[in-house]
Amino acid sequence: MAEKHRLIIFGRYPFDEQWRPLVATALLMGLLMVCCVRSFWKPWLGLMWVAVLAVYFALMHGGVAGLTVVTTDLWGGLPLTIVLASLSIVMAFPLAVLVALGRRSQMPAIRAVCTVYVELIRGVPLISVLFMASFMFPLFLPQGMTIDVLIRVLAGITLFAAAYLAEIIRGGLQAIPKGQIEAAQSLGLSYWQQQRKIVLPQALTLVVPGIMNSFIAIFKDTSLVTIVSLYELTGAMGLAFNSDADWRPFKIEGYLFITAIYFAFCFAMSRYSLWIEKQLNKSR
Repeated sequence: MAEKHRLIIFGRYPFDEQWRPLVATALLMGLLMVCCVRSFWKPWLGLMWVAVLAVYFALMHGGVAGLTVVTTDLWGGLPLTIVLASLSIVMAFPLAVLVALGRRSQMPAIRAVCTVYVELIRGVPLISVLFMASFMFPLFLPQGMTIDVLIRVLAGITLFAAAYLAEIIRGGLQAIPKGQIEAAQSLGLSYWQQQRKIVLPQALTLVVPGIMNSFIAIFKDTSLVTIVSLYELTGAMGLAFNSDADWRPFKIEGYLFITAIYFAFCFAMSRYSLWIEKQLNKSR
């Protein structure tokens, strides 16, 4: 493992440049930990996301400040797993909230569009979505126009995750007593004020375990991007051992290594979910 751990963690990223994904991933992980602390939930946090992501992609891709360009097909290992999971979660959650509200809308057109989206996405496996995003979607683009495979895969995971999250959030919305909405209306609050100040805070509180369960599933589902030749943590482990016949008998050790990494992240997310529940239950 001492000889293969860098290939497993960083994938096919150039060996001499692996300090770049290390620094980029450390910055992204630091930002995620900052976001977990409620006292840091300020307007400047959005600007920090923009800044950190700009630095992340500048370090990973290169082409600036004298850094060598490294195309996205060479990104891999743990940095790819973390960026796919974190960005898909960040983008899927607000989309899921809008879809959940749309499914409960009084406007038939909006309700129908949201229902079709949810049922269509939930009716196919994630592998199919990734396959469509990677191989079928480019066929519909104008000739000469291309979209990076990493962006297409990220969009596919985001849309897939949002459909499942939307149903979890819709369950929380249905659990809110009608009297809460009527009381908000009696105060003269607009629809969006009702949702932002009265309905959504209570609904999201009720479904914290389901939301976190979906987040953990997203993190683990990033292992499926190997089918479109993006070698995240699991795919990089396969590269490390399949490329060297002498190391194939040690696959068990390799799987135990990445299992420990997955468990560490998933366990941390689970404990954070429990902490959130305790904080929200103090008022009860």
